[in-house]
Amino acid sequence: MTVVARMLTLEQDGIPGYAAQPGGAGSRPGVLMVHHAHGVTADYKIDAYRLAALGFNVLVPSLFNMFGLLGTNHIGAGAELQAKHSDGEFLGKMSEAWQYLVERMNSDPARTAAIGHCMGGRLLIPFAADHPRVRAIVLYYPSVRDEPETSHRPRHAFQLARTLTCASLVFCGGKDYIATPAIQGPLWQSFTANGQPVEWHFFSDANHGFRHPDNEGFQPHYADLVWPLVTDFLQRRV
Repeated sequence: MTVVARMLTLEQDGIPGYAAQPGGAGSRPGVLMVHHAHGVTADYKIDAYRLAALGFNVLVPSLFNMFGLLGTNHIGAGAELQAKHSDGEFLGKMSEAWQYLVERMNSDPARTAAIGHCMGGRLLIPFAADHPRVRAIVLYYPSVRDEPETSHRPRHAFQLARTLTCASLVFCGGKDYIATPAIQGPLWQSFTANGQPVEWHFFSDANHGFRHPDNEGFQPHYADLVWPLVTDFLQRRV
């Protein structure tokens, strides 16, 4: 299968980031990948290509570029950028990306999923709640904290996960210092309460960020272990 993959820019494409899709005409299932706090690091491009080789249209929008910040990745800047921009702002950019994936990349909206890591995983919970046509979500160690709702983050995942109408695949680590096991418990209960298929994997010695080589918690064994779980889930649910 021929795969067409390239960087996207705001000037040329109307949205910045990275896209990969099978060559040729026709509508296909789609995957929106929502990046972690480091931005669109190189591993996203590899995963996008691998998913495109399986027959998916894949879009990795650079949310930080969409806010006007220059650069191809933003390692170390994520906390400041999340403090500057509210969940509502991020979700608006994600909605723009979803429209691009469906309309410009000719993805079937009834067969389209989303993958999120860390920050992206947390944001996909309200995104899926607001977009009931999302067929499935994959969350790597979503950075959910036990924190009060504020105007900056007005809707907590504990409540939102109960409302989801899509299938979910969630990976959690016992050594996650953000979404600790104490937080993972009520989050799991919220997901199982929504009545949709939930596949939940807990690795007691896995770190937050075990998937990403640019993260100090990178664990290549777990990164390789979960990839076939992701592709199997997408092929079954989308």
